[in-house]
Amino acid sequence: MSGQLEGRVLTVSGAGQGIGRASALAMAREGARLIVSDVDEELARATGEEITSNGGEAISLVCDVRDAQQTASLVERAVDAYGRIDGALNNAGVLGQMCSTHDCTIDNWDFVISVNLTGVWLCMKAQLAQLTKQGDGGSIVNIASVGGLVGSVASPAYGASKHGVMGLTRTAALQYAAEGIRINAICPSTVETPMATASGIPLTPRDPMGRVAQPEEVAQAVVWLLSDAASFTTGHALTVDGGFTAQ
Repeated sequence: MSGQLEGRVLTVSGAGQGIGRASALAMAREGARLIVSDVDEELARATGEEITSNGGEAISLVCDVRDAQQTASLVERAVDAYGRIDGALNNAGVLGQMCSTHDCTIDNWDFVISVNLTGVWLCMKAQLAQLTKQGDGGSIVNIASVGGLVGSVASPAYGASKHGVMGLTRTAALQYAAEGIRINAICPSTVETPMATASGIPLTPRDPMGRVAQPEEVAQAVVWLLSDAASFTTGHALTVDGGFTAQ
């Protein structure tokens, strides 16, 4: 541990598994004090317990990011416990159904957009209100996807939602740059996570490096963007894609 995030108070959505869990563990190892959340209470608790059992600080909460009261509660809980927040990882997301554009159902569209895009906005809305109130900067990282940078034949709802996350990230980065609040996005390609495995989509390497990513590799990018090492980086789409978008 190098202490890159020593003493910082950070919230994490979708922390129960995959990228969110790996990132929360990495953030804790770097000294962050965390509010970890997931829509699944048991998964959120398990991540929090793993952090505390290794000597870190974590409070676990249930949070459905589609609910404005629940996303606000993440920030409120952090302020109640620690007096402030220093930033956040907005990671909660879903794949939804793989389908063509004309076969995509309204229910599938609404579900994916509400979690992946509206959920990120609701989290940022609460985080930015607190960060601007504090007046001493901060850092927010949103998990997007290479599907937010290039087209995808797999899912119109997923692709639209992740392109939306990139637009939201860049817009907010411009709005809050003068206040010292940095807002960036990470765009992974295929990552070996429970969500990807459960989708039934073969985890076939499509990247020049010839393999899929591990959650821990994305987590290291999260730590960097949240830390002072990235102090002049904002509005950026950081690809962790094994060269996929370079093709």
